[in-house]
Amino acid sequence: MREMHKAWSTLFAEKGASLSHYFRQRVTHRWDAQDLVQEVYLRLLRIGPADAASIRNPEAYLFTVAANLLKEYGALRQAQPQGGDALDEAGHAAVPCAAEAHADGQLRRERLAALLARLSPKCRAVMIMHYRDDMPYRDIAERLQISTNMVKKYIVKGLAACRQGMASYE
Repeated sequence: MREMHKAWSTLFAEKGASLSHYFRQRVTHRWDAQDLVQEVYLRLLRIGPADAASIRNPEAYLFTVAANLLKEYGALRQAQPQGGDALDEAGHAAVPCAAEAHADGQLRRERLAALLARLSPKCRAVMIMHYRDDMPYRDIAERLQISTNMVKKYIVKGLAACRQGMASYE
């Protein structure tokens, strides 16, 4: 068992940078790529001796595990509705202490509210219903009597405006 872990560790040390690059090219956030790399390593360590003996090409197996994990990640991201954090993410900034974090969070909320106020009424309504009220696209479309495609367009437009506006504050 120890030899198997050592073999995986050696392979992972050799191919870790390639694996990291593979994930960074396919996910939005760097921290997600780092988490996925670590998950691949953990999955390799869980392989039993009998299964490890049947692996003919460890490097190919490593990237097969990575590809399957990426599929799982994509399915989970689609299945989970984005909550209020998605809007907040547009103005995310690291702060060193809790007091500053609270002040920074309040300031970001105020700036975000100002940016939302600049959006068209329907775009603002869609953004609020989706992110604050956690409504799915279909329900928003029915309530506002627009198509679900229009809901998507308003969300893209609203997020772009919020990201651009929050970037100008930094």
